[in-house]
Amino acid sequence: MSESLTCDVVVVGAGMTGAACALYAARAGLDVIVVDRGQVAGGTTGAGEGNLLVSDKTPGPELDLALLSLRLWGELAEELGKEIEYDPKGGLVVAEMPEALDSLERLAAGQRAAGVRAEPVTADRLTDLEPHLAPGLAGGVHYPQDAQVMPALAAAHLLRTSGARLLTGHEVTRVLRARDGTVYGVRTDRGELHAPAVVNAAGTWGGELAARAGVTLPVLPRRGFVLVTEPLPPRIRHKVYAAGYVADVASDSAALQTSPVVEGTAAGPVLIGASRERVGFDRTLSLPAVRALAAGATRLFPFLTAVRAIRTYAGFRPYLPDHLPAIGPDPRAPGLLHACGHEGAGIGLATGTGHLIARALTGHAPEPALAPFRPDRFPDTPQQEARR
Repeated sequence: MSESLTCDVVVVGAGMTGAACALYAARAGLDVIVVDRGQVAGGTTGAGEGNLLVSDKTPGPELDLALLSLRLWGELAEELGKEIEYDPKGGLVVAEMPEALDSLERLAAGQRAAGVRAEPVTADRLTDLEPHLAPGLAGGVHYPQDAQVMPALAAAHLLRTSGARLLTGHEVTRVLRARDGTVYGVRTDRGELHAPAVVNAAGTWGGELAARAGVTLPVLPRRGFVLVTEPLPPRIRHKVYAAGYVADVASDSAALQTSPVVEGTAAGPVLIGASRERVGFDRTLSLPAVRALAAGATRLFPFLTAVRAIRTYAGFRPYLPDHLPAIGPDPRAPGLLHACGHEGAGIGLATGTGHLIARALTGHAPEPALAPFRPDRFPDTPQQEARR
């Protein structure tokens, strides 16, 4: 069946970022259609842990966006209550060695100057926060602002709250452009959707969608695994991770990298991460990655050695070379806006991203400034340059 629907903006992607873009665009008075070739939260969002973090952000534009996003998440938590399983649990970053603690404390000092609550924790006080931590750790930093949501639930509720029309199972095969290059909608495998604005919230597939608009956005998948344990009584109070995690996030290496990240859930299972590697869209189970996750987790929490892991799952983080997302209008294709490339921070940064996209759609000057996130900051390929 062919259909031709008209609206103010088409959002491509029904994950968390697309849901947030739809919510804030609708609240700005725009008529929104969200389209996805899969289901709601069927991509990276559904494979995420739901982290809303400032602890892993270095001072700069991403941290500014994270602080804005946390404020907006707090507002949504008051509005939606338990529906999104918002948990302001806080984070605890621990250093296993003194040199790692020195680096962590320098990072925390910069974060505090940017507005983050980062509270030093001496080695003898770590078990006050986490009684089951391993002995002998050098110290840590407590981040009370870190929080968590259940990502698939949150994306679904944001979409429902937005009132946007939702079209799942519709693949966008082309972004429609007039002779002057202006975007006027998308073509799907079920018909055309006409609108003066299209938002690319396709996550790990954001580069593929950009190419269907005739522009370059070098989004690559960065695979990660999560181990899930059997349900346990509550034992881990915060999101707890080793200081080396921040360096892994900032790394450009394609090779496997792991650093222990451990947290409990309301349902009882403990989630264990985090691994990173660039292997394309290969979902094959990696035993070296899973073994490294288990070893790191038991170093932090020795009681986990007697706990069964019942499953593991993989997801793909949308990686851009400079580790910043692409947010805002694309001057190479007027009417096209991007909201993708957040890597592992997309759940946390979704609200701020949606807010900025809505302001751009309605002609307002966004804060923080969008310049660091410009989608055209990456060089075009020779093929793209020849097309223009």
